[in-house]
Amino acid sequence: MKKLLLVYLFLLWTGLVFAQNSSPTPNNPNENLPLVSFKEKEFDFGDIKQGDIVEHTFYFKNTGKTPLIIANVQTTCGCTATKWTNQPLAPDAEGSITVQFNTSGKQGIQNKVITIKSNASNQIERVIIKANILTKEN
Repeated sequence: MKKLLLVYLFLLWTGLVFAQNSSPTPNNPNENLPLVSFKEKEFDFGDIKQGDIVEHTFYFKNTGKTPLIIANVQTTCGCTATKWTNQPLAPDAEGSITVQFNTSGKQGIQNKVITIKSNASNQIERVIIKANILTKEN
């Protein structure tokens, strides 16, 4: 039993020594991943009339070192629809996410969050649209 324990401890110690002598990991393990960089992350439509359908496009760039893939774009409300660049983007290439907001049945200050999921080092990003919806009698 003692021999088995000594063999086990020797193997464990040997593994630790070799693990320390293996090639060092980079300072930033995400340095080779894509990176999503937005030109703007918030847009305010200002005062708009109830029932209007408004649209804004958010532009982004892959500032990383490998191709960027936008996996999904989620909205917080059925009143908001999106279209986005869905093919892989090479480093330094640009893409866009167009957000359409239907104000029917809405009034007052509105903040809608759009969540972008990708293979980038910043896997989840958010952009926001804002508006002040005036009722038809205003």
